[in-house]
Amino acid sequence: MNRKEFPSMNMHELLQKDPKVWDIFTLKEEYNSPLRDQYGRFPYYASSNRNIFEPGVSKYLIDHGLHAEYPEDRQFAVCLTHDIDDVYTFFLPKVISSMKYLKQGSISEFMRSISQMRSKKLPLWNFDSIIKLEEQYGARSSFYFMAENSEEQDYAYPIEDCESALGDIVDRGSEIGLHGGFISYSRPEDLKLKKKRMEKILNKKIIGYRNHYLRFNVPETWRYLHEAGFLYDTTIGYADCIGFRNGMCHPFKPYNLQNGEIIDIVEIPLIIMDDSLFDHYMRLDSDKAWDITQRLIHVVSECHGVITFLWHNYSCIGKQRKFYEKILKYCAEKNAWMTSGEQIFTWWKHTIGD
Repeated sequence: MNRKEFPSMNMHELLQKDPKVWDIFTLKEEYNSPLRDQYGRFPYYASSNRNIFEPGVSKYLIDHGLHAEYPEDRQFAVCLTHDIDDVYTFFLPKVISSMKYLKQGSISEFMRSISQMRSKKLPLWNFDSIIKLEEQYGARSSFYFMAENSEEQDYAYPIEDCESALGDIVDRGSEIGLHGGFISYSRPEDLKLKKKRMEKILNKKIIGYRNHYLRFNVPETWRYLHEAGFLYDTTIGYADCIGFRNGMCHPFKPYNLQNGEIIDIVEIPLIIMDDSLFDHYMRLDSDKAWDITQRLIHVVSECHGVITFLWHNYSCIGKQRKFYEKILKYCAEKNAWMTSGEQIFTWWKHTIGD
C-alpha cells in the first residue's frame, strides 16, 4: 500500500472520524450480541449492514488517499485458501457403510473397507492436483489443516498421517496454516496446543489461522490468536452470505472497542466461500454464482484490494473444481496477484507496517 497521499494519522484514527464507517469496521453490532445461528455464529441475516456486496470501509479509505500497489504491477490480489476438513473420505458415512461387513460376519472385508478410508488414492487426498491446477495460472495458496485429538467431536484424521503432504506443499511454494477445531476460537490454550502440534510435525512456524465453521467471537478470538503467536487470521466472513463482513477488502489490524486498543494481528477478510455460494447456504446455481463472484472480483479489482477465496479440498472435484478453475482463469486475465495468506501478510507488513 502506498501512503504518499495518505493522511499522517493512522487508519484507525481516520476511520473514527466517521461513526457509521467506524461501527461497520469494528463490527460493533457483534459485541455481546445474542443473535447467533446454530453454530454460535453471528449471521449476515442479523446484521444491520445490508450493503454486503460493497466494501464501503475500504472505499472510504481510498477516498482519503489509500492506494495499494502489488508485486509486478498487479491490479489487485487474490488470497487463495483451502480448509482441509477431511483427507480420506466423509468419515462417518463410510464407517456406517463398513459396519455391514461385521453384521455379515466378514471381518476381513470390514478391515479392508476401513483401510480404504486411509488410502491416499481417495478423492480428498488431492493436494497435488490442486497445486498443479494453481500452478497453471502462476498461483500459490494456503492449506489450513486440522490438528484435532481423536476424542474431539470434529476429529476426522490424524495430522501425523499428513506429514509428507505438508512438507510437499511447503516445498512447492504454498503455505500450511492451522484450521482450528470447533471450539478452538474460544479456548486460548487449545489454540496454543494445536499450533505447537502442527509446528512440531511441519518443523516450521505456523503464522496463519482460520477456525472451523468460521466460528469466531469479536473481539476475543483475535486476542487469543495474537497471544497464541499467530500473525494473521482469515476467518472473518459470513457463512450464510458472501461479501464484505466489515466493509473491508484490504488486510487490517482489528480494534478492540472494549479497551480502546489495536490488536496486534492482521485480518485478511474472507470474501467468498464455496459452501456459501452453493448447497449449504445461498443455494445458487452455477450461472448465478458466477455472476455474483465476477461482480465481487470486479469490485475488489477497482479498489486495488484483496479478495480471499475459501475452496475446500472436497470442492476441488467435479463441477466445483471447474468453477474454481474459472475463478483462477478470470483473475489471471485481470492481472491479479494470486497467492497465499502468508505472502499477503508479508506484503502488508512491508508496505503498511504497524
